[in-house]
Amino acid sequence: MRNHPLGRTGLFVSELCLGTMTFGGGAGIWGQIGDLQQADAERLIGASLDAGINFIDTADVYSGGASEQITGQALKNLKVARDSVVVATKVFGETGPGANMRGATRGHIADGVKASLKRLQLEHIDLYQIHGFDPATPIEETVRGLDQLVRHGHVRYVGVSNWAAWQIVKALGIAERHGLARFESLQAYYTVAGRDLERELVPMLRSEGLGLMVWSPLAGGLLSGKYGRDQPGEAGSRRTQFDFPPVNRERAWDCIDVMRGIAQVHGVSVAQIALAWLLHQPQVTSVIIGAKRAEQLADNIGATKVALSADELAKIDAASALPAEYPGWMLERQGGARRQQMSAPRAGGVA
Repeated sequence: MRNHPLGRTGLFVSELCLGTMTFGGGAGIWGQIGDLQQADAERLIGASLDAGINFIDTADVYSGGASEQITGQALKNLKVARDSVVVATKVFGETGPGANMRGATRGHIADGVKASLKRLQLEHIDLYQIHGFDPATPIEETVRGLDQLVRHGHVRYVGVSNWAAWQIVKALGIAERHGLARFESLQAYYTVAGRDLERELVPMLRSEGLGLMVWSPLAGGLLSGKYGRDQPGEAGSRRTQFDFPPVNRERAWDCIDVMRGIAQVHGVSVAQIALAWLLHQPQVTSVIIGAKRAEQLADNIGATKVALSADELAKIDAASALPAEYPGWMLERQGGARRQQMSAPRAGGVA
């Protein structure tokens, strides 16, 4: 299990992160995603730690807070040393009926971190993330609210999830201008069947030095190997009950067709190939994996041992390529000559 620095920080996190959305269950989508209770959750956390995973991600809205509660109790029951695990959680979603019990306001952030710390039974959270963009709250208020948590020692680093590139850059500019804690990571949807973030977000991440945490790397189970052009999936499976995130199905089937052949060559599952492709992407810091069963978790962890050749990566890239979109195709066209100048070797060797 490799470890990577989180963004521009000195904090190292494992290339796989255990997601806890399957913990707790309950009404609505949470029961459809997973309903693991304390004992089963502890087994998954224990197996993850044994495999070298040091990174756990949750959120205050997962199963109405039960996911955080189960995670915190598991770390306590397993006697996990606090400095051996990186705990991340998120704030933004609705936590009650009140008009101010949601969003990225200073108040909701302050209330949210107190509740999360209590459920997790921790004195600090390593990475605290804004779960979504709040159109009702000025970005500066959100940035200042997070900075206050860092200054008070409630959280060590702050990040964001599901924001557009321009929104993140605006927040980074505010943080730099006022000397505030900046976003160090983005948690975003990225999969071989959904490479949309490569258009704007990946170039921004490279430019500004943010880490990338990937959620739903198997496209909500669509790339698990259970689905295909002529495979509707088992009744009661995740995708048949909760068809999310949205995916271009024809492109996904093309990807699965290619990955099946590569999986057979390596003697592994289609899911491992989909995860391995992400682990080969230089912009990826950590891939969040969620599981309901121990064997599913073990299969996902096995992806860290799959080495894809340049030819195999090229085949997957070709099948999953995004259609050209403006201004990308114009940037590619107009910038070609300058890129050649930058890559040309210098005469007489290195100056």
